[in-house]
Amino acid sequence: MFADGMRSARSFAIILIVHFAVIVLWQVLVDAFHVPKFILPSPLATLATLTSAKYAWLSNLAVTAAEIIGGFCLGAFVGVTLAVMFCWSPLVSLLLLPLFVTLNMIPKVALGPLFIVWFSYGIFPNILIAFSICFFPILLTTARGLSEVEPDLLDLVKSLRGSRWTLFRKIQLPGALPYVFSGMKVGAILAVAGAIVGEFIASERGLGYLMIQVQSSLDTPAMVMAVVFLTLLGVALYALVLGCERLFVFRDVRLQ
Repeated sequence: MFADGMRSARSFAIILIVHFAVIVLWQVLVDAFHVPKFILPSPLATLATLTSAKYAWLSNLAVTAAEIIGGFCLGAFVGVTLAVMFCWSPLVSLLLLPLFVTLNMIPKVALGPLFIVWFSYGIFPNILIAFSICFFPILLTTARGLSEVEPDLLDLVKSLRGSRWTLFRKIQLPGALPYVFSGMKVGAILAVAGAIVGEFIASERGLGYLMIQVQSSLDTPAMVMAVVFLTLLGVALYALVLGCERLFVFRDVRLQ
């Protein structure tokens, strides 16, 4: 246990050092080559935008975070629920899974204007766009995990006259958890993309909306700062899913 903790701390320290080195190199190169701020601002120029009240960073960050978290949570809930339904009922899987595959082929950017017409402006349409992008990987990986059960375990449960609920609770669900969290990690990344796509199409608040507003004035430092915030939101959500995986799934069975 102690050795694992030391190894994790060492890995985390290396990650921080690499990121810090990249930021320092970025600052040095911009200063050395006198790169104009509107092309590529330095890290210090980017951070300087935080002191300006005109960007309303906190409110825009809160809106985008709500869209990302809302879309991801809805995608995780619907994806896992449908996967369980498909596992319990092959007929439902036969009827609905091909339909979801077809619907997933629709370009999500094309759904944006429709969502605006149906639900008007606001956070909710962007949550739906984030959901539409992130839920399908969760559905597929969870369904695969629930279906990949060792035949010997199935025979053992049946020989002991175990019920279907016992089979699901004791065998299928624990065995599917690595797949569930693997899909959620992909979904966490896609939820960020979905939320920002929605804000680019039509929005009144959020980091994507801010980027569109400052683009016309070539305010590149503010755009880069918005990208940094989006990255941090994605990293935080991914880290949360990763922490839950470490809590509920044994290390030896995690999907790398």
